[in-house]
Amino acid sequence: MFEAPTAEQLALYLGLPEIDGARADLLIAQAVALCETVVRPLPDQATAVVLSAAGRAYVNPQQISYETIGPMSVQRPSGSGGLYLTKADKAALKSLAGRGGAFTVDPTPDSADPSPTWPADPDIGPDLVYEPGWGWV
Repeated sequence: MFEAPTAEQLALYLGLPEIDGARADLLIAQAVALCETVVRPLPDQATAVVLSAAGRAYVNPQQISYETIGPMSVQRPSGSGGLYLTKADKAALKSLAGRGGAFTVDPTPDSADPSPTWPADPDIGPDLVYEPGWGWV
């Protein structure tokens, strides 16, 4: 059964010595809810995806892509903040839940008979030769 990660685990994931526990708990709960829109119930290994989504939202909640403070400026990739799931996150969740990938469906019923179902033509037989474009001659 899936156990949501803790605020301490999020701090460790982000490499932060301190973390706002209440905010981290809120983001983790919201990340779990967001992941459950893709797969429900969440598999045990979904912790990595939850931490990834919550971590993005924790370090960049306003989705700021460029910021200048005095002589310092920082540019982040677009879409690198806020609470969301990437295509890779969604694919990972589906894979962890045993979904996705290629599969085959055989529509042939078990009672199918492999013998021909059309009537045999008595005019076609071993004495005739099939010529492409002309048929049996």
